[in-house]
Parts: sequence; structure tokens; C-alpha cells
Amino acid sequence: MAAPHSPRTDDWWRDAVIYQVYPRSFADGDGDGTGDLAGVRTRLPYLAELGVDALWFTPWYLSPLVDGGYDVADYRTIDPAFGTLGEAEKLIAEAHDLGIRTIIDIVPNHVSDQHSWFRAALEAGPGSPERERFHFRPGRGEHGELPPNDWPSQFSGRTWTRVPDGEWYLHLFTPEQPDLNWAHPAVRHEHEDVLRFWFERGVAGVRIDSAALLAKDPALADFEEGVDPHPYIDRDELHDIYRSWRAIADEYGAVFVGEVWLPDSERFARYLRPDELHTAFNFTFLACPWDPGRLRQAIDDTLAEHAPVGAPATWVLCNHDVTRTVTRYGREDTAFDFATKRFGTPTDLELGTRRARAAALLTLALPGSVYLYQGEELGLPEADIPLDRIQDPMFFRSGGTDPGRDGCRVPLPWSADAPYAGFGSRAEPWLPQPVDWPARAADRQRLDPASMLTLYREALRLRRTTAGFGDGPLRWLPSADGVLAFARSEHLMCVVNLSPAPVGLPAHTGVLLSSGPLDADGALPSDTAVWLRT
Repeated sequence: MAAPHSPRTDDWWRDAVIYQVYPRSFADGDGDGTGDLAGVRTRLPYLAELGVDALWFTPWYLSPLVDGGYDVADYRTIDPAFGTLGEAEKLIAEAHDLGIRTIIDIVPNHVSDQHSWFRAALEAGPGSPERERFHFRPGRGEHGELPPNDWPSQFSGRTWTRVPDGEWYLHLFTPEQPDLNWAHPAVRHEHEDVLRFWFERGVAGVRIDSAALLAKDPALADFEEGVDPHPYIDRDELHDIYRSWRAIADEYGAVFVGEVWLPDSERFARYLRPDELHTAFNFTFLACPWDPGRLRQAIDDTLAEHAPVGAPATWVLCNHDVTRTVTRYGREDTAFDFATKRFGTPTDLELGTRRARAAALLTLALPGSVYLYQGEELGLPEADIPLDRIQDPMFFRSGGTDPGRDGCRVPLPWSADAPYAGFGSRAEPWLPQPVDWPARAADRQRLDPASMLTLYREALRLRRTTAGFGDGPLRWLPSADGVLAFARSEHLMCVVNLSPAPVGLPAHTGVLLSSGPLDADGALPSDTAVWLRT
């Protein structure tokens, strides 16, 4: 096994590099075509060598996997496709021995329609206590044939489904994901028990899915654009829920990161007050185009949002829901928006890779913590999935216009000369790998000093060992048009050239790391970033 990292403080989360594991696609330990916890355990030395501080696992619980595991049937059982509870406990302990903490995903807005609570609610019928844990209502119209309200879905399609006895139930996502009623004390109690269950097993943190959606207007009133409060987004009742969660986390020294998509910075910051969530995902930066003015504004806005509550920012370029970075940055529209995802969008992967390398150094130089999605360190592009192999419900609910999210979820390439690029030994992976995956395999990149993997490994090493990185101040420096330059300390500077021409570097005493070669005269080429000693 690789040597463990140097120990971190109790505030490790303020400047950690957290690696996102999508278990189904990370590594297949038993050869059945689906990634699993046994596969992750075999790759822990790789993750320690990469230099990450924690692993965030997307849901590994018992699930029909209608929505990639975000339809949870039982939080206390590992899905058999991934392994067993005992294996999860071993994984948490083995990672900890290498200095790597574990963060799990909790999905409090909804459960699977296969959850015992929902099956009991269907069986019990209208007016029963079992149905009070969800949002069951009679329909509108002369015969109850119309949904109870007009709320828009978080996916395409309807938000209400009618059951045989005539009532309707609410689901902001798919019909297989019924929303829970967070006004019911049993719902709150159950989730508090689930948190304790996992904290007792050594989990160091929890990522909260759709964290701003839990509380609903008790009247389930129709949605009206621009009318506050929103009937199901960012309602004030949420903060009492998270204060009770924080008290539990503090007992165990655990942390929270919330998935909070909110345009109002003041409302966003409320979730990060000292007695609520520790951190929240930064979607402003994730969705930002490769544009110097927009990026600087996103960085400034993020730091300003977090400053009043003293919370560290988080930075992320990609996750299991968005187009991979090298593909997105190689397109004419380099921003990310679900509404613009289309089949056949032209992409310049050479350009996108150059920009993704620069973006890696930019992101890792910013103050706060960084989330790194699996495969980004390999420079993987978005994969084209054959239509008959697509599984993501976003594709089907859009009527086939949205390619969905499977393209960023393709199983990883580990070994260039092994079957299925080393992902698994026997069965074809659950999603097909592109034919060029072996050329991007980790074992090949590990030996290439110019590879994306080598860049990330060296960047993470420097970030961990060089004073000035991580949590702390950022000071913008004078720079030419199209160039971002900032200091992290008296002796550490980051410069990113987004202009079309090379630019001279400011005075410095040495180059720590660059995302690509400098010009012969020492100038910084277009779409290149550099860390400097000053």
C-alpha cells in the first residue's frame, strides 16, 4: 500500500482535495461489468499516490438504480451490485489508514418507490398514517383526473403520478422517487438515525443531495414565477432541519457539504452559518465559461458569498451530472447548462484538453477546498453513448433530445493492455467504453511526464507541501487583458492566460508548475496556467 499522507487538522475540510467516486464506474472488483467497493479498495493506493484527502461516494445503498442510485431503498444496506456493509466498513477503515477520509451521499428529498415506507403507503390507502410521510393528495378536476398542482419537475415531465385508488403523489424527480414530507417527525427522526448509523462507522462527512428542496408549502399551492417564498425551493423551514443535523455531526467531528443551487447570494450564505452546513457546492464556478471576465467575477462572487459566514469556498470543474471538462472547454459554448446539451455538438478535444489543464491549476490555486471528479485527472472526454445503451432518465424524459449524463459516467480506463482497459476482468462494462480508452489508461499516463495524471499528481503534491495554498486570502494582481493573475501569499502566484496570444510573466524567482510548456522566450502561451515563486 502507498504511504499515508501527513496528518491534517480538525479543519481538514477547509482546504481538502476531495475525489468524487461514482462506484458503478470506478473499478470492477468481481468482474461482472459493474464497479463495486471491492474495486475501489484495490485502487486505494492509486488514490493515495494521487494525493487526495477524502473520497466522496455517490449513493452506494440498496437501490433499483433508476436514477443512478439517487433512488434509495434502504440506507443501512449496501446495494449487492456494489458489495456489502462489511465491505463498506473495510473500505472506510483502509482509506483512513492511508490518510483518506470518506464522505457519503444522503438524498433527503425523496426515496425509492421500492422503499418499505412507500410500499406501505400504497398498501394502506388514502388517509392512512403511512401516506402522511409522503405528499399524497386527491386530484383536481371533476373526477380527480388532474394533478393536485402545476409544479415543474427537476427533470422533464410531470411531478405527480396517480395511483390505482385515485390519489396522486408528488415526485420532483422521476415517478420512482416519491418526495418525503419533511413536516412529519418520523421523516426527521429517520434521517437523524441514518446520519448516526454512518458516523458510527467512521464516515467523516455527508454530501446532501438537492439540499434546498426538502421543505414544501403545506398548501401545495401552484407555482407562480417570481412569487416568494417558492413553494418548494429554499424555504425557511429548512434551516431548522440542518441545525439539528449539525448538532449530530458535531458529536462525531463530521462535516456537511450541501448541493445548493441558489442565485441569491444572501440566501445561499444562510446555509453556511456556523450552526448549519460546513460547505456548499459552487455551481457558479462549475457552470462558468472559459472567459477571463466571467471567471474572475465567479471567483469574486463566490468569495464574497462565503466571507460573511466565515465558510470556505468549494471549487469544482465537473461531476457526475455535467459534461466533462475537456469536452466542454473544446466547444464554442464553454459554459454548462442542461438546456443546451445536444447530440453532435462540435468539439476540439486538443483545445479542450489544453484549457482543462490550465483550469486544473487555476482551481487548485484558489482558496478553499476542491472537488475532483473521477477521470478528470486522466483528461477523459465526454463519451458518445450509442442510443440503445443510454440509461439516464433525463434522456428518456426529454423525448430523446437531451443526451443525458451517461457520457460522463463511462467506466474508467486503468490498464491499457487489459480487457476493458482494466476496468474489470470478465464482463463488458455496464456502459460501453470508447475505442480510444486504452490510450488514456492510468498505467500509461503514470509513466508519461506530460500526461494529465502527472500534472494532477504534481499539482496536488505542491498544493499539500507549499505554504500559501488552500484556505486563506487571495489578492488580484495587475495583468494584461485576458489574463488572470493573483497572489496567494508573498511568495506564491498563479497566472492564467486566456487571451489568444502569449504574454510575458511577472517578476518571479522560479516556476513551480505550468500546465503546458512555456515559449522559448519564457512567455506564457494562450490557454496555459503557471504557478510561480515570487
